[in-house]
Amino acid sequence: MVATPEDALNNVLYEVEDGADVHRIVFPYRCWDLMSIIGRDQAHTLLRQSVRFCVRAEQPNQVRYHTSMREAIPRVLDQHRLIGRELGTRAVNDQWIEAMSVTIFRGTPQQAADAVAAALAEGIDPNAISEAISLATIQLVLRDNGRANAEGPNKPAGSIHGDSIGVHACDSSNAWRNLSRAGNARHKVVCLVMGAWQAARDRAERGGNFLNWQPYPREDARNEVRKLPVNRLLPSLEDAIRANSQIRAAAITDRYLASNQPVGPVWDLLRRYAISEDGALHHEKFYRTTVEEYNSVRPAFRNRYLIALARVTASGYGYAAPGHADACRLLGM
Repeated sequence: MVATPEDALNNVLYEVEDGADVHRIVFPYRCWDLMSIIGRDQAHTLLRQSVRFCVRAEQPNQVRYHTSMREAIPRVLDQHRLIGRELGTRAVNDQWIEAMSVTIFRGTPQQAADAVAAALAEGIDPNAISEAISLATIQLVLRDNGRANAEGPNKPAGSIHGDSIGVHACDSSNAWRNLSRAGNARHKVVCLVMGAWQAARDRAERGGNFLNWQPYPREDARNEVRKLPVNRLLPSLEDAIRANSQIRAAAITDRYLASNQPVGPVWDLLRRYAISEDGALHHEKFYRTTVEEYNSVRPAFRNRYLIALARVTASGYGYAAPGHADACRLLGM
């Protein structure tokens, strides 16, 4: 019997955790998050959509795609005796989190899952582990060299917005982190191990030479904006977005943040374009992801999320969100 929304979520997660793709993971988290607006009494209506999604996804190609994960994750959980274990609260420093993020980013899915499982078994605070997974996936946005070829009229060659490797990976790790927080003791463990698995798989299997590509902003772009007056940085960032200059947008954001200016105006600027531009259906979602991750990670790592968001925003400019002009007209804006 399902007595509470928490019970409903924990029951749904057994099915969700039988696969790892962005829609399967993000869907239940966004439904769970929406309850704060729609009401907890709507938990059944919201979460049953995920059950339907998972059942419909059991097609032969999807079963093949998830087979290696379905075999590996139970072995990892058993090897480290994580089910039923009381989770620890052992604090770690920034260097540990950075090192773990590199392990996840550079490793195979199996290695990433093993590393996170071992850390949980050692009593490391799950919040620190989720930071490391998030930092691994943000690298997929910062390092992406862009689409080799156009994938439709709103995703030209060189773009990284929409269903790019990095945007999807970040949305997934954000959902795994939040489902881990919301779930019971079993799901707290499983969601983090699977989050690491998916982060490493996205880097390795979806294409791209991420291990050798350098993260934005690259040094030549930093040099180009080094002499911009501080009071011109925000207008210059907006110009870069409107020119679809990912390189310049990332470098200017980095320069602005390094100059110790208030961060609020950058969020305000980027939010405006998250609303006005479609971003191949992903702009507002990725904005929400970066806001949540920025507010969850330690200060030493926060700037990476704003730089990534600025880059994605510049990539997706020029494709107006449907209904935006009508909404502005109706609101008298």
